[in-house]
Amino acid sequence: MLYDLRSVIVEKTEWYFEYDIQKNRPGLLGDISSLLGMLSINIITINGIDEDKRGMLLMAEDRRNIERFESILQTMDTVKLIKLREPTLRDRLAVRHGRYIHRDADEKNTFRFVRDELGLLVDFMAELFKQDGHKLIGIRGMPRVGKTESIVAASVCANKRWLFVSSTLIKQTIRSQLIEDEYNNDNLFILDGIVSARRANERHWQLVREIMRLDAVKVIEHPDIFVQNTEYTLEDFDYIIELRNNPEEEITYDVADQNDHFSASEFGSLDF
Repeated sequence: MLYDLRSVIVEKTEWYFEYDIQKNRPGLLGDISSLLGMLSINIITINGIDEDKRGMLLMAEDRRNIERFESILQTMDTVKLIKLREPTLRDRLAVRHGRYIHRDADEKNTFRFVRDELGLLVDFMAELFKQDGHKLIGIRGMPRVGKTESIVAASVCANKRWLFVSSTLIKQTIRSQLIEDEYNNDNLFILDGIVSARRANERHWQLVREIMRLDAVKVIEHPDIFVQNTEYTLEDFDYIIELRNNPEEEITYDVADQNDHFSASEFGSLDF
């Protein structure tokens, strides 16, 4: 006898639940946990979010139980429901780190970090790097704020091999060709927009175009300078990341222009 497995197999789904504590009292978290248990909803991860908020990753077999849970929450005066939805990447990282990634209100693909959030930044980029297919990511920031180091650390977390196409991490690097096994969609390609704009020749730009056509992750430091010297625009970027020493710091290229931070005479150069 054959059975329709679709009627037997129950697919569990993840949910993100975030609430604001209106009246903090002993046992509040226990009451919510007990309510979830009675509805057969499992708690995967829980953490405080910012100051008076708490976030949870939940697992449920029946969407109707989530809807019942939401209805009960509306009757409670001790908590205020903030979010109850299928989790986004930002939700998962908020539960993991206890804080939300700052997102630009106007440019939805722009995310802001400060230097003391490097762990969150590395985790965020690692999750992006793990995704399959073409991904173009730009990262803005002043010199020595930790851009390149964060990219490399995220590559390690994502188990990706990284390749510098242009960089100033150790010596100023300008590449004009790759060896055969480097043309791999599993590799991660790192470019410095200022270095490429100042020192690159046509062979380098031809290599950049080849890399841009690969179904792989590309990370470009100083994307604003990069788009000024190429046919690409900021609209081509899937994500823009801004890294500052403090929230008030202005990201400007005036200092680099005046002091020539990226010149070959200061760093030495490596062309190959």
